[in-house]
Amino acid sequence: MELDPRVSERIRNQKAYDLIKSAEQAAELIEDGMVLGVSGFTPSGYPKAVPLALAERAKRGDAVKVDLYSGASVGPEIDTALTEAGIIRKRLPYLTNSSIRKAINKGKVEYTDMHLSHSTQYINYGAIPKVDIAIVEALAITEDGSLIPTTAIGNSPSFIKQADKVIVELNLHQPMALEGMHDCLIMENPPNRKPINIVKADDLIGKPYMECGFEKIAAIVITDLQDGVRPLAAIDDNAKKIAQNIIKFFEGEVAAGRLTDTLLPIQSGVGSVANAVLYGLLDSEFHDLCCYTEVVQDSMLEMLKCGKAKCASTTAISPSPEMKEQFDQEAELYKGKLIFRPQEISNNPEVIRRLGIISMNTALEVDIYGNVNSTHVNGSSMMNGIGGSGDFARNGSITIFTTASLAKNGDISSIVPMVSHVDHTEHDVMVIVTEQGYADLRGCSPKERALKIINNCAHPDYREKLMDYYSRACQTSGLQTPHILEEALSWHVSFMKNGTMK
Repeated sequence: MELDPRVSERIRNQKAYDLIKSAEQAAELIEDGMVLGVSGFTPSGYPKAVPLALAERAKRGDAVKVDLYSGASVGPEIDTALTEAGIIRKRLPYLTNSSIRKAINKGKVEYTDMHLSHSTQYINYGAIPKVDIAIVEALAITEDGSLIPTTAIGNSPSFIKQADKVIVELNLHQPMALEGMHDCLIMENPPNRKPINIVKADDLIGKPYMECGFEKIAAIVITDLQDGVRPLAAIDDNAKKIAQNIIKFFEGEVAAGRLTDTLLPIQSGVGSVANAVLYGLLDSEFHDLCCYTEVVQDSMLEMLKCGKAKCASTTAISPSPEMKEQFDQEAELYKGKLIFRPQEISNNPEVIRRLGIISMNTALEVDIYGNVNSTHVNGSSMMNGIGGSGDFARNGSITIFTTASLAKNGDISSIVPMVSHVDHTEHDVMVIVTEQGYADLRGCSPKERALKIINNCAHPDYREKLMDYYSRACQTSGLQTPHILEEALSWHVSFMKNGTMK
């Protein structure tokens, strides 16, 4: 096999050359009933060639069913191809892909939704079946057989440690300037677990590679495939207004002496609203910001590049295609500023609490008492999973959830009497922000929360209806958290029957 000349700088021990196989040969190592652990977090840093070869193998009639573990969502080469080939039996811990979402909601694939910081813990404790084969994308293979990650780390170090065999996809497309940006540490199980020595967002505590060893590597597949990163939705007026309202809240915190103009380390979820919020900070008076998060998008990369942010700790980057191309060309600029960590560190409650993270995530719907649904449409249909929002929401110093006040052209109010599914209880939710305004719920009783959320966050088309429900609930029950149970979910029922909550 004639190899690309770029391979020589990425394979640093002659032993590795004897392990080079085609994607088809590597896919033959996967047997029916196995558990696969794949690298990647968002459509970044995930294996591509071997999953596609496995899907083709299934299409030829070689039936295989596997359980699939990942860091979070991955690209279509895994979640689309393997779903459509009927390969995935169970999936965890997070997804965004429409093909597998449909399969889950039709009952064709079992799905376990879990906090991302818990996923390796479940595996390492033996609470769920162990990983048989880890399929990991790597930038390079060191002299001792350790693996240097690419644009995501996710759960890869733990998958590698537990797996019987490791298949490595050596991706020549990923820029070599990524080397040195990774900080890998695997936590021991209790009672041997030690404190995580991170007191600033840019503290380094681990190694710039994932420990593996040639004795575990069963195949090395050379690829030159791009991450299937997705275009970011345009920043609309609602997203801009939400960003402005968050900045107003921050300005109020500074004026009250609870924050300074450098804020505290920021965590932000993914999507157009999250991107808009950070672009809003880019144009604000805040400066010398730090980010301690799980995903870095375009706006955070821009903040690092221009100096608005000093550092960003993450487990993955998830840029738009245009920004990824730019990042590949300029990756050297981010050295010393961008740090990739395993998600059990990036999402670790201990570190989040110590650093005082400001957590900003997206809600599908919020009820008048501050409970948040971020995963299920009408209480039953899975959207994406809880992801890392719970890790940061429960442990952050300030927990913010954002949503546009309306959905489906106004037929859905995102502020409802009672959420149809609870991911984040009122105890973990501090601030609700919509394009209408923000509600600071800290220290409020349920009744005080209801009035703030209705008056400040609900859309005018639904505000009077929400206030009517709340007033009648107070008259009917007058209890700590007033509800009329026979009406509490009637708005959702109305939408399912009539196509509108109005």
